[in-house]
Amino acid sequence: MSAPQTLERIKQHLVKLKFVSALEVVEQVIQRLEKNEISAMEALDQILDQEHGFRETRRVRTQLRTSRLLQHKTLDTFDFTFQPSLDRQRVMSLAELSFIARHQSVHLLGPPGVGKTHLATALGILAVKAGHAVYFTTLSDLISSLTKAEREGNLTSRLRYINRAPLLIIDEVGYLPIEKNGANLFFQLVNGRYEKGATIFTSNRGFKEWGQIFGDNVIAAALLDRLLHRATVLEIAGNSYRLREHADLLPESLKQGGKLEELPVKRKPGRPKKQTVDLENISS
Repeated sequence: MSAPQTLERIKQHLVKLKFVSALEVVEQVIQRLEKNEISAMEALDQILDQEHGFRETRRVRTQLRTSRLLQHKTLDTFDFTFQPSLDRQRVMSLAELSFIARHQSVHLLGPPGVGKTHLATALGILAVKAGHAVYFTTLSDLISSLTKAEREGNLTSRLRYINRAPLLIIDEVGYLPIEKNGANLFFQLVNGRYEKGATIFTSNRGFKEWGQIFGDNVIAAALLDRLLHRATVLEIAGNSYRLREHADLLPESLKQGGKLEELPVKRKPGRPKKQTVDLENISS
C-alpha cells in the first residue's frame, strides 16, 4: 500500500473513531515525520494530544453549561488588593479542591459586591476542569425547584439529582426570606447531602440571622449543625467592587460592610410571640 493510500486509510479510521480534531492535524504531523523533524513516538503523541485537548475543551464547555456556571470567573481575575480583609492564602488552599473529597462546606460571607459569587464561581469552574460535576443555583431558585418537584410528586428524584453533584454552589443565601415549607425542603436537601457532598454558600447575613432567613430557629439550628461541621468560613468585610467608582455617593452605613437595618416584623394584634431556640451560641 502506497503512502497516500495509507494516509487516506488513517483518515478514514479517524473519521470512524470520531477523532475530529486529530483529523485536522494528521497530514501536517506526518509531513514533519517524513522530514525527520519528529520521531514516530512524537508524531503519535501530537495527534493524540490534539484530540484530547479538543475533547477536554468540549467536555468543560458542556459541563459548565450543565452546571449553570454561565459566567466565566477565575481567581486570576479576582482583585485581592481591593479586599485586603480576605486571606488570599486560604482562598488558594480552597482552589486545591481537597474540600470536595472531604465533603465539606465552604461559607463565603460579606455584604453585596465584595466578590462572594466571583469566588464561588471560580472554585466551581476549577472543579469542573478537574473532572467534578457541579451544580450552581441561588437559594431562591433552589427552593422554587424543590417546591415545584414536591407539588408534582417528584421531590425524591429532584433531591437525588441535585445531590448527585460532588459540588453544590448555593448563591445569595439571605437575600430573600424563605417560607417554612421551603425551609423544610431545604433541610431535606442538606440532611441528605451531609458528609456525602461538598457545598459552597454565599451569604450577606451572619449565622445568627439564619433563624430570620428561614423563619424558624429550630430549622436554622439544625441546618447549621450540619453545615458548620468541619466547614471553612471566609468573611469579606470590604466595599462593593461594583460601586467602587461611586463610593462617595453611598451613606456611611453602607460602606465597609455596613449592615442594612432589619425591617420590623408586623404581627397581628393579640397574637402571642412564637417561642424560638436561642442561636446566640452559634458563631457568626
